[in-house]
Amino acid sequence: ELRGLTEDLNKPMGRVFQKPCTAVLGDADCGFNLDTAGYSDTRLAETVADRRIFQFADPGDFAEGWFSRGRLTVLSGTAAGVQASIKTDRITQGVREVALWDALPEGVAQGDQLRLEAGCDKRFETCRLKFLNHLNFRGFPDLPGDEWITLPPRNDGTNDGGSLRG
Repeated sequence: ELRGLTEDLNKPMGRVFQKPCTAVLGDADCGFNLDTAGYSDTRLAETVADRRIFQFADPGDFAEGWFSRGRLTVLSGTAAGVQASIKTDRITQGVREVALWDALPEGVAQGDQLRLEAGCDKRFETCRLKFLNHLNFRGFPDLPGDEWITLPPRNDGTNDGGSLRG
């Protein structure tokens, strides 16, 4: 791979100003400990399809979608140590189905131990309500979106420079 003198210009410098959080759940910027009770679940693999869809007969105590955008880690078996991002977490007819974005490179056998970690959609409301971690939120939730330029001026209420979301 050849790189030119301008390669240094591709390195990020400073922060990006955007609504969603720029931290990764559980990293030093986020500061949230995923080992906290209620944010991860360790269970045995039951039904595995296409090395990316896992079904569990017992849905557990977690709400539907709790693990969406989270992480699955294989703890035992031939694929031990492999991690993957969770795409969806659904409960259908009492069965929890966890689907990954990509198939695991190695097969997971029935009975292998898996760890499911809660997912984060990078919104301030999720950080505040689900993780109680809003003080470490690394986004700017009150930035106006693209639609702000098309909104007419407000004649009612206060115009104090706050969020335009009513």
